[in-house]
Amino acid sequence: MSESIISVAHVFKSVTDSTGTLAILRDIDFSLAAGESLAIVGASGSGKSTLLSIMAGLDTPTEGQVVVAGQDLFTLSEDDRAQVRAAHMGFVFQSFQLMANLTALENVMLPLELAGRKDRVATAQAMLVRVGLAQRLKHYPKLLSGGEQQRVALARAFVMAPQILLADEPTGSLDHATGETILNLMFELNQERGTTLVLVTHDPRVADRCQRRLVIEAGQQR
Repeated sequence: MSESIISVAHVFKSVTDSTGTLAILRDIDFSLAAGESLAIVGASGSGKSTLLSIMAGLDTPTEGQVVVAGQDLFTLSEDDRAQVRAAHMGFVFQSFQLMANLTALENVMLPLELAGRKDRVATAQAMLVRVGLAQRLKHYPKLLSGGEQQRVALARAFVMAPQILLADEPTGSLDHATGETILNLMFELNQERGTTLVLVTHDPRVADRCQRRLVIEAGQQR
């Protein structure tokens, strides 16, 4: 197998309050090569989304290590972790997290603008066409259906050609037909670009499409 693009080594996560300490994740350990696809599955509250946030460096583990493209995330400052995310990762959130005051095109252009890309308009337009939104470029999120908003989010995630795409329940709030369309797009782009795909899901149909599956039960991998 080729060298790992992302490695999670003995990750633990716990939180402490007045009632005591709650273990959220316990000794999660795996790695992924470039182009692999992984489904993280488990019951609600099992720690799946927390694991995804730690993989992105958005949350910090109590113990353990996450290495992305050769960089140990938790030896870096928050600013440096943000740079690693910008350079290597894309995200698709269940809640879409689009900017309400920006059009579909402007939402997809945003990461390109932050990167100083001069070809941002043409590149964003091409990606929106790729996800079937050629006629929706100037529409604001409130004028788009849930499926259309998710396509904008997908286009935004892929427009920088990330090495790793992290998606949290990407079809969780969509009807079956729209969810299948979004999944097809994700795996087509995954195959075309060799992107490593990590999906948090409770849907066995989604998990079955991934090459690998990581089951989380009460914070532990099975």
